[in-house]
Amino acid sequence: MSPRPRANDVKTRLVEAAIRLLDENGPEALQARKLAAEVGVSTMAVYTHFGGMAALVDEVARAGFLRLSAALAEVGETDDPVADIFSLARTYRQAVAEQPQLFAVTFGQSAPGGKRATLSDLTTAEGREAAQEGLEAFAHIVRATERAIAAGRFRPADEYQAAAQLWSALHGFVTLEASGHFGPGEQGIDHILIPLGITMAVGLGDTVDRAGRSAEAARAAWRARTGNAGQGDNE
Repeated sequence: MSPRPRANDVKTRLVEAAIRLLDENGPEALQARKLAAEVGVSTMAVYTHFGGMAALVDEVARAGFLRLSAALAEVGETDDPVADIFSLARTYRQAVAEQPQLFAVTFGQSAPGGKRATLSDLTTAEGREAAQEGLEAFAHIVRATERAIAAGRFRPADEYQAAAQLWSALHGFVTLEASGHFGPGEQGIDHILIPLGITMAVGLGDTVDRAGRSAEAARAAWRARTGNAGQGDNE
């Protein structure tokens, strides 16, 4: 007889299966019955480990934030914090583009079975305390913003609120791009995302020339990381 799986193993497998179902079939596939069949357990296991689908959706959102944070952590830091912001934006966009269904749930844009992820205001201390996984992802943008302020590239400001402005612009682009508003492939990166980033940097206190040079440095760093210029890197 094979050993009975531990409770934590089953819980983890349920979350991973939920993400697979989302990726393959969209939010309508995230049902207790389908999820249990995917993992090979009874439907009751979903309720035993999560208490209901609402808590499962929250766990999926947490997993999405952790994946996003891990991707952003790979960017690292250079001596140009504004270039790092552009690099973070490109990485963020790539992560969401690869798993749009997961991140639609993560950011509360999708509500499988009418259940929407519980989100917090990451610009407040109370909200940050209640949403550790989301904060970990957001913190990469906050840190780069804080460094840009310290370097005199951005005006003195609350780093969380300034980072939230950058995040808002970035996520707006990503959402519209996913809906097909900026054409196929990656052409929106050059035409929309990079100019948007320059505009935001200038609005926060940078100069057009310095922001443009940082955007080019980030483009070169992306090419070095991926080994592929891509459609969004046309000269």
